[in-house]
Amino acid sequence: MPKKVKFRKSHRGRMTGISKGARTVAFGEFGLEAVEPVWLTAQQIESVRVTVARRIKKVGKFFLRVFPDKPVSKKPIETRMGKGKGNPEFWVAVVKRGRVICELGDVDEATAKEIFRMASYKLPMKTKFVRKEV
Repeated sequence: MPKKVKFRKSHRGRMTGISKGARTVAFGEFGLEAVEPVWLTAQQIESVRVTVARRIKKVGKFFLRVFPDKPVSKKPIETRMGKGKGNPEFWVAVVKRGRVICELGDVDEATAKEIFRMASYKLPMKTKFVRKEV
């Protein structure tokens, strides 16, 4: 979650269309690209980070390119309608199609594919493996 936000609660927004930024591999040599739009929760992002960190040990470099900066509010269970919007419950990152979620550097392609395969199990969407365009 961010340290400070301008507004405590946000609108739901749209997830249609292609990602505006982070569409190419910029920091590493290999990346994991989103094929469908989704809200990635902070817990899911952390789960991917831990999985990749355990796999690469100290050999490669890992770059996360998503950050949960959108608050999602919920009303308490068994509450009647009305009386305003609920309180923020968790934080999400809006991931649209074509966005590179994470990148790996200083590892060979076979290792990167295996690591991203393990990481993709933790994600609630379809992903694809991409290489840096030269």
